[in-house]
Amino acid sequence: MPKKISAPKNLVFFDIETQFLSYEIGGWNNCHRMKLSVAVTYNTKDGEFRSFEEEQTDKLLAELQSADLVIGFNINRFDYVVLQPYYKFNLHSLPTFDILDYIYVQLGFRLSLDHLARNTLNKKKLADGVQAVEWFRSGEMDKLTQYCQSDVEITRDLYFFGKERGFLLYQKSNQLFRLPVSW
Repeated sequence: MPKKISAPKNLVFFDIETQFLSYEIGGWNNCHRMKLSVAVTYNTKDGEFRSFEEEQTDKLLAELQSADLVIGFNINRFDYVVLQPYYKFNLHSLPTFDILDYIYVQLGFRLSLDHLARNTLNKKKLADGVQAVEWFRSGEMDKLTQYCQSDVEITRDLYFFGKERGFLLYQKSNQLFRLPVSW
């Protein structure tokens, strides 16, 4: 009988919000200049959400390094790039699963987190990145953290939906399609 491969025990889902918008720092090519406003993680080992502000990036790195697998949505091209200036450690060396990268390889185009949440989970995002920066600038860190945590919850729920059912749902030309997934 083949040996059963055990799933990673410590999945860490995460998302970040920034202090600046892309146009304020010269475009998306400069997202390494956007600076962290808040990051939220969800750790399957203890079932806890944790939030980290800019002065806590050392604790955030420790949380990410503790993971058997870090899971996010667009973390390779965005979250890690925004965070990298805070660290000498190469974030791209972490064991990572980026749901958006997986979708792009499967479909050849990108889908937003909100699009997948609406179609697959019947949920919608609480806000967007522009609102998040406004909350940061007005000092409304509770709202900002709640928004970021909601995105982590959506990412986690999409991951487990796909893992359990083998597909996610998306729309194109007003038709609903199944995207087979095998993670």
